[in-house]
Amino acid sequence: MGRMTTDLILGTAGHIDHGKTSLIKALTGIDTDRLPEEKKRGITIELGFARLNVGNFRFGIVDVPGHERFVRNMLAGATGIDVALLVVAADDSVKPQTREHFDILRLLQLPAGVVALTKCDLADADWIALVEDEVRELVADSFLADAPLVRTSAATGEGLDALRSALESAAQRAVRSSRTQRAKGPFRLPIDRCFAVAGHGTVVTGSIASGSVRLGDELTVEPGGQRVRVRGLQRHDEPTEQLARGQRAAVNLGGIHHNQIHRGHELCTPGHLVPSRWLTVRLELLATAPRPVKNRARVRCHIGTAELMASISLLEGDVLLPGQSMLAQLILSQPAVATWGQGFIIRSQSPMFTIGGGRVLEPNASRIRLRQRERIARLGELESENECERASAAIYLAGLHSWKKEDLARTAGVTDAEAVVAELETQQQLVRLVSSAGRSQLVHRDVLKETADRIEVVLSRLHERQPLKMTIDRGQLLSQCAYLAEEWLLIALLEYMESQGRIVRSRSGIRLAGHSPRLADEERRVLDQLVACYEQSGFQPPSIKEVATEVGKSEAFVSPLIHLACDQGMLVRFAPEGYLHHTAEQRLRSLLTEHLAAGDGLTVSEIRTLLGTTRKYAVPLCEYLDRIGLTRREGDRRVLASSEVES
Repeated sequence: MGRMTTDLILGTAGHIDHGKTSLIKALTGIDTDRLPEEKKRGITIELGFARLNVGNFRFGIVDVPGHERFVRNMLAGATGIDVALLVVAADDSVKPQTREHFDILRLLQLPAGVVALTKCDLADADWIALVEDEVRELVADSFLADAPLVRTSAATGEGLDALRSALESAAQRAVRSSRTQRAKGPFRLPIDRCFAVAGHGTVVTGSIASGSVRLGDELTVEPGGQRVRVRGLQRHDEPTEQLARGQRAAVNLGGIHHNQIHRGHELCTPGHLVPSRWLTVRLELLATAPRPVKNRARVRCHIGTAELMASISLLEGDVLLPGQSMLAQLILSQPAVATWGQGFIIRSQSPMFTIGGGRVLEPNASRIRLRQRERIARLGELESENECERASAAIYLAGLHSWKKEDLARTAGVTDAEAVVAELETQQQLVRLVSSAGRSQLVHRDVLKETADRIEVVLSRLHERQPLKMTIDRGQLLSQCAYLAEEWLLIALLEYMESQGRIVRSRSGIRLAGHSPRLADEERRVLDQLVACYEQSGFQPPSIKEVATEVGKSEAFVSPLIHLACDQGMLVRFAPEGYLHHTAEQRLRSLLTEHLAAGDGLTVSEIRTLLGTTRKYAVPLCEYLDRIGLTRREGDRRVLASSEVES
């Protein structure tokens, strides 16, 4: 049984007229110059495509333009490259576009590559040796430092077999890289071309970055969230039923007009990619950049096949010097899609040339302020080679926002989310918040602690503002916690904090554990007086106005003390302005239960007589008993409602 063929994308790079297209034609028999303009001018303007089999590898080849005016087209093709083929003409040596293309490949952190010296039939051996030295100097300390350097000639066929062998070795290195392994996730296709075919409709092409696609699949075009259906698939002009990562693809789509799609859009598994204008990145400035990059600098950002204007927000200083790297945020001119670890390139506005690039750390970021040191520190964990560490950081940075295990492929480059989340739960890095209503969410333990600390600060501040109140109303607390998007989260957090002994919850509200109202001596004396007043009044309690007169204070002074007495359980509110002493309320329940259990119900008049009060009090007291579930009204009589009574 033969070994399985592995698909990879091979991308050319190099200066204009250094023989990239001729070399590809000599290797594959395919002329990638497909436009009349390209034929006439003898240069590649758009992306050209071919295929090549070497050993157990099948390359989809992207031949990129070498002219400096078409670097943006080169960048669109470079986005999906697994193996780079850097082409240098032996009779011309390293040129400006050679350097810029090489810088782009290095910044995109490609795993493997080969250097081909072309047109070796046009230069003598001594000159070729000098060119090789210059090339080695260019690629020193990069992914091409130890790459094979193969002398070739498309005209004579020199070195073509050696080049195929070198490409096979590079492919073996590429498939072992973590970059390629991470590409086993959901389907993703950055679109580099879109057009209409008569009788078929919309067709898009691109290099499949991850996952696989089959005929009939439902996919999404992002940004935009447009749902589409796969009506047809082709690989190098051959129809097929399935395509996978590392292959060039032409996809016939149903449900969308070709005018709605352009280079920069991506085709993906629904829900996998989430557009964002904010990206948190590791940004590197080339040593050859003409000047430092300052905070808020405007640049052109190339990510995937998209080209967007962006503003740079530096997170570790005010200036990024040539040759240095720094954590930063890119604020894009419009939403784009990205995944963790994805490479990007930045170019100056005018004149346009490559000045740097880097890797995406947070593909769906929010603004980071310099004072958020803990959040900035977590970004370092997103650069870890350890999947669990990256996932932990991504979940921490998600805060209290809901997330799904599948999101970790996008936010942390995780290949087995089930196993990673299970490990984080085992390590107790994740805590499941559960509300009494049954909703739940996994939250990073540090987010939980930080949020609980913030809630404690809010409660403490509210206690300070209302020193006579025993508890804080939940609605009042929620209004002070606007960062909690949903009320159920606050409820779940409060339940968690109560389980930790940090707060106490009751029907009247929430208070910090150990909190008690701070009363002045005069307030404490009046509180004792008014409680005694209610205790003596039995089932004919005074109004607030009456009790204020009794203790010789204003209603404004007495009212908060009455509410405090209720919070502390000394008084029970039975009507908007009616309060009973707690012993009277217990006696009320006991009397009614005893007499109702022995007969077939009581009228309000009979209850009034039983309590020795007036109708003014008997009616609201009966309504209170109905409300707490002790009694139920049947006609003009009250009967016992059930054995389950609100306590």
